[in-house]
Amino acid sequence: MAVKDFMTKKVIYVSPATKIAKAADIMKEQGIHRLPVIENDQLVGLVTAGTIEKASPSVATSLSVYEMNYLLNKTTVGEVMLKDVLTISKYASLEDAVYKMRQNNVGVLPVVDNDRVSGVITDKDVFGAFLKIAGYGEAGVRVRVLVPDAVGSLEKLSDVLAANDLDVRSIVQINGDNRKTTIEVQLTGKLGVKEIETAFTAAGFEVDEIHETESKLVR
Repeated sequence: MAVKDFMTKKVIYVSPATKIAKAADIMKEQGIHRLPVIENDQLVGLVTAGTIEKASPSVATSLSVYEMNYLLNKTTVGEVMLKDVLTISKYASLEDAVYKMRQNNVGVLPVVDNDRVSGVITDKDVFGAFLKIAGYGEAGVRVRVLVPDAVGSLEKLSDVLAANDLDVRSIVQINGDNRKTTIEVQLTGKLGVKEIETAFTAAGFEVDEIHETESKLVR
């Protein structure tokens, strides 16, 4: 799973000369909290709702509304932006991006290769990737099967699927204890819940959970 497969390719950005009042308006209009700062096609910084808030006059200030608006429309993004920005390559794995975000407590990584920004990967993109990989939102049957941690177990599982003409939409392996691994599979086919459960138990598998799933729009 590469970053390029899940990143947001349409990059909304500002220049260092953009006034922070304008940057704040863009964030509000787009429903985002961070904006890459790009100059001459190169990433030079990152401005966030937090950095703008810190640069804005306090509500306890003695400044008038006119004076506060004047400051907000005079101060530029280049004066308040974060210059030491963590980035990641579009060829990096999604897992690397998640690890980097988690270790550094950030919610966005500009995607940069050869000094050019090709997208951004955000925590929202990661959530979407998880839902896609898990097969969430697809109609069918989801089954959790306890599989012995032994050579040939997955082949035996595949034989059950093939023998019953079941199509795998997603499959997730969860390593467990007691020498057993949980395999969660999203399936489609002509068989119903009871028939699928019977097929697995007849083959010697322990079905931990099984239920129908509904089609849902995932954005």
